[in-house]
Amino acid sequence: MVELIHKLLNLTAPTFTFFSLIFFYPPFLFFKFCQSLLSYVFSENIAGKVVLITGASSGIGEHLAYEYASRGACLALVARREDQLRDVVEQARDIGSPDVLMIIGDVSKVEDCKRIIDETMDYFGRLDHLVNNAGISSVSMFEEITNITAFRALMDTNFWGSVYTTRFAVPHLRNSRGKIVVLSSSASWLPTPRMSIYNASKAALFMMFETLRVELGPDINITIVTPGFIEFELTQGKFLDREGKMMFDPDLRYDQISAVPVRTVRACAKAIVNSALRGQRYLTNPPWFKVTYIWKVFCPEVLEWGFRLFYLSRPGAPATEAPSKKIVDLTGAKDVLYPPTLQAADPDKID
Repeated sequence: MVELIHKLLNLTAPTFTFFSLIFFYPPFLFFKFCQSLLSYVFSENIAGKVVLITGASSGIGEHLAYEYASRGACLALVARREDQLRDVVEQARDIGSPDVLMIIGDVSKVEDCKRIIDETMDYFGRLDHLVNNAGISSVSMFEEITNITAFRALMDTNFWGSVYTTRFAVPHLRNSRGKIVVLSSSASWLPTPRMSIYNASKAALFMMFETLRVELGPDINITIVTPGFIEFELTQGKFLDREGKMMFDPDLRYDQISAVPVRTVRACAKAIVNSALRGQRYLTNPPWFKVTYIWKVFCPEVLEWGFRLFYLSRPGAPATEAPSKKIVDLTGAKDVLYPPTLQAADPDKID
């Protein structure tokens, strides 16, 4: 009997879904359009509210701090490196934040995440936005990894760091009817070679907060950000190598980016804050990068073929021999498509 029901559903479900979308989708799009207009007009005023940002000492996190500060938000800034974080704290104050709390902590450690939330609440007495930004990257072919257990650091930071912090923050965000901003990545749907475990960590993060959106309901708004290539640690050349050690290799980044435009971190941070204040569910930045998701859904084989063609050369060959790297070298694309700051990236300033 059960198998008969499944056979019936196999026949009727696709047809029913198709015709349902024909009638349902146009009014739904109109509703979303009206909702979007209202969100632009009635964007949240963040002045005087409290925003906690992890991974705030460099990259996207640093510029998110400046963007929130320019709008008058009080900040709790979290990172591992004290000297760099102190510089960000001072600049955020100069830009316009009325109060900035500096917290040294490692989000991969659950006890640090609890302490981060406790210190924020003890100091400010409230929490309005939680920005889960901290993350690390890796670049290595899966078969070339020599210390596979070292790559747990990716999940510990990229996934569990956001999960731990969110778990301790949720009761306070409920009280303020606050918001969560989580930095996933377009890597969550793109099968980019040499980034398998990083891609997986971002995909896990995406689905975690998709599910939390259902569980938390209207009490806490969640904005999931899926950046393309931005001025951050991967595009600056800092990531875990095949031994699981953090390295800085400016040349290897060109193999991964190739002739794809890289957006400035300042523009990305501004778009993220605007999206959060408007209560948007998703943000892909730069916006044109959404087309990669369309290719993934409708033509996955073509996307996989393209990655093999441009990112992989013969088996066992170094990444520098990949067509993606040769394209950059021959065309000089990095001088046109990459922000000038990428050419002078300082490994000591990448958190």
